[in-house]
Formats: sequence, C-alpha cells, structure tokens
Amino acid sequence: MQGHIVITGATGVIGAELVLKLINRGEKVVLLSRSPESAARQISGAAGYVKWDPYMESGEWSGFINGAKAVIHLAGKPLLESRWNEAHKEECYNSRILGTRNMVSAIAGAKEKPEVFISASAIGYYGSFDCCSDTPDIVESGSKGRDFLAKICIDWEKEALETEKTGVRLVLLRTGIVLSTKGGMLQKMLAPFNFFLGGPIGSGLQCISWIHLDDEIACILEALDNPSYKGPINAVSPEPVSMKDFAARLGEALGRPSLLPVPKLAVQLLMGEGAEYAVKGQKVKPGFLQAHGFTFTYPHLAEALSDLVKYKK
Repeated sequence: MQGHIVITGATGVIGAELVLKLINRGEKVVLLSRSPESAARQISGAAGYVKWDPYMESGEWSGFINGAKAVIHLAGKPLLESRWNEAHKEECYNSRILGTRNMVSAIAGAKEKPEVFISASAIGYYGSFDCCSDTPDIVESGSKGRDFLAKICIDWEKEALETEKTGVRLVLLRTGIVLSTKGGMLQKMLAPFNFFLGGPIGSGLQCISWIHLDDEIACILEALDNPSYKGPINAVSPEPVSMKDFAARLGEALGRPSLLPVPKLAVQLLMGEGAEYAVKGQKVKPGFLQAHGFTFTYPHLAEALSDLVKYKK
C-alpha cells in the first residue's frame, strides 16, 4: 500500500470525525488500534485496521509506516475521564511518551518515509492558572508549565521532536478543549443543564481555551496538506472565555439557567488530584493559525454552542 494515511486514536472524538472526513475526500486510511475489530465496527470504510498499542515497539503495524503519505498520532489514555491515582497518572504518561517514541522509531526505520508527522499535544504544555482575567495571552512561544500535565506535554513533544532528524515535517498540535456533544467537557455539562441544575465548575474564574470539533478537524486537514504548517500549533479558537461565561453561554444556547456552580470539593470527590486541573485553565490564543490565515468556522463561543446543541434542546 502506498500514499495512505496512518492514524492512531481513530476511535476517539477527534479521530473518528477525522477518519470520516478523510475517507469522504478519497484518502486511503489505515487505523492503528488496540482493538482493530472494535475499530472496524465503529468506523467503516478504512483501507486497513491493524493491531497497535503504545507499548508495541514493532510489529505488523510498523510496516504500514513505510510508504505512508502521513502519520497522524492522536492516541493517549484520556486524562480526566476517571479518578486520579498513581497508576492512572503513570498510564496517562507512558501511553503518550512510549507510544510516540515507538512511532518515531518506526518512521526513522521506514525506507520510504511519510511526508508529515502530526503528533497530538495539548495546551497543558503551558501550565494551569486559576484566573482568566489575570492571565496573559499565551501563543506558541509561551513558557513551559511546571505541573504534571505540562510535564506530560513537554516530554510528549520531546519524543516527537526526534522526527525532525529524519527530515519529516513535524506538526505539534497543541489542542485546547474540543467542543463536541459526543464526548469531553461539553457533553458532561449538558446533563445537569437539561435538568435545570447547570452552572460553572469550580470558581468560574478559570479560563477555557476551546475549539469547535469542526475547526479542530479543519486545522488537522490544513496541517496535513499545507507544507508551511510545522512546529507547535495552538488548536484553539481566538476567543478564550472564563468558565463562568462559558456556562452562561451554554445556558443561553439551551434555554436553561446557569445558576448552580459545581464546587471544587465535589470535583475532588469525583476526580481526586485531577480536580486541580479540572478547575484551572489557560488563556491560549491561536497565534500560528491566525498568522497563516486560517479561517475559523466558529470563532465565537455563542455560535459554536448554538450549532452543537441545536439538536439537544
């Protein structure tokens, strides 16, 4: 097989939508998955479904790197989907670091290397802050953070940067909070709002740097096609908002009040140490995307939420 696109993390919220877009535009897509059978049931129409997990140094999967047009590496254990303990933190870290290390090794060993390696990262790279109004705007040149999520992102990118030694174009996709009704923060907030129990999480002062799923996919496709896209790219909208404002706009989109904040203590009971990150944020701007003329379909939160929840009322 030649000229195909290899994707990890294809069954996640971003990956599943991306695969469908690529198939619809006629691309041959090969999905690397812990469970190829499950991936095939969830997403039809791919050119291949191959066994892979982040701890596999080589195997059948590595042969598909040779001759690939691109590798899009989105896989990683979800960080905030369950209560934190040391085992969870270790798996979140290792799934990203070792998975990326093994992918880079396969790229280096490929006789015919891909044109581009798009490696997921996150705005957690910059660290977490308590208050939106006191936080300066952060673009791609922003300083590294010092907390656990920042360490994951920094070390994750460090592994991906080894790709540059092979001459393959590298994109480090620093994604913010992706808005979708199929998973993530927005989906979790919908249920209490629908029962008139919605409100901001924590103090409401933390900054939410978000992006509509459609714009996230458009950003990845542009990074795939445009050779000027390289290095770190903040995949966020131009309009970060406070959690209080986010909850208020969501309430307006749903026709529900935003009156009942979720206290930090309640989040701690559910998430343990992970609550520290659920009630903090970053004020991140899409410096690279704006400099390169990227057009957001949903630059403003009210329109993004209105589009996403229009069938949920």
